[in-house]
Amino acid sequence: MGKTIMGCAAVSLDGFIADDHDAIGPLFDAYGNGDVTWSFPGTDDEFQTTQATADFLRAHYRDVACVVMGRRLFDLTNGWNGKPAAGEHVFVVTHEPPKNWEHADTAPFTFVDGVEAAISAALDYAGDRIVDVAAGQIGGQALRLGLIDQIVVNVVPVVLGSGRPFFATGSITDPITLDNPSQVIRGDRVTHLVYDVAKS
Repeated sequence: MGKTIMGCAAVSLDGFIADDHDAIGPLFDAYGNGDVTWSFPGTDDEFQTTQATADFLRAHYRDVACVVMGRRLFDLTNGWNGKPAAGEHVFVVTHEPPKNWEHADTAPFTFVDGVEAAISAALDYAGDRIVDVAAGQIGGQALRLGLIDQIVVNVVPVVLGSGRPFFATGSITDPITLDNPSQVIRGDRVTHLVYDVAKS
């Protein structure tokens, strides 16, 4: 069975993945401030980071088979124009699939009604590889349901004050215990932390 990882590219010190207007501001500075140029397999996007950040991200995400995301992120990115940002397939949690999406006939996207059903389908697809679950409402719900194995937090030393929280408001109703971080990697303007979810 594969593993489910909840995370996002960057989170502010006070726990936000974007500001109130969905802008990332300085959160992605660490992806363009280094001397190592690289990209994830199968993607065209290039990053310039420190060696430490490049090594961490490539190692941690090289076995991602698919992504689970919510309808909000899908709409904000137009489904990454039909090309997964990681892995080979995307499962979108939505009660109403988009109509007339220009990439509907060619994009490897599946629209699923419900978090549990989406993650189940993603795990079936992934086999023994990784399912990457987007932070925010979908990731928070999956964590609450006990469907997340590991949380990856790329912390940027910026305080936004308000915005879109890593753990969406109301998605966590009771405390959830994590193990001590299994990895702590220091980049430039970012610290990478990996937490395993404690299993009872």
